[in-house]
Amino acid sequence: QVHLVESGGGLVQAGGSLRLSCAASGRTFDTYLMGWFRQAPGNERDFVAAMTRTGSTHITDSVKGRFTISRDNAKDTVYLQMNSLKPGDTAVYYCAASPYYTDTYRAADFGSWGQGTQVTVSS
Repeated sequence: QVHLVESGGGLVQAGGSLRLSCAASGRTFDTYLMGWFRQAPGNERDFVAAMTRTGSTHITDSVKGRFTISRDNAKDTVYLQMNSLKPGDTAVYYCAASPYYTDTYRAADFGSWGQGTQVTVSS
């Protein structure tokens, strides 16, 4: 497992942008599938975006064109750039990692999780 620490959340007005960062510990970060999930109050933890070790990405439809995932293996960090934010994007955002590839992107597919960072988008 890797240890994950998110940062970059906060309060932003609708239409604004935020960049979340997730710093990972562990020598094999560059081999991991990295993902972002979010959870709003009363809801399940939903998939947002993922990037494989080779750089392939998968983005959920509701944020496609607004959110971008990237990773810097030299810094053991994965990012989520969020643009054109909407009040519906308000949630706690979690970074996740898996040593195995998955094409289902369920939360259960990821074994390592960060503590989460709050993103609040005001209207």
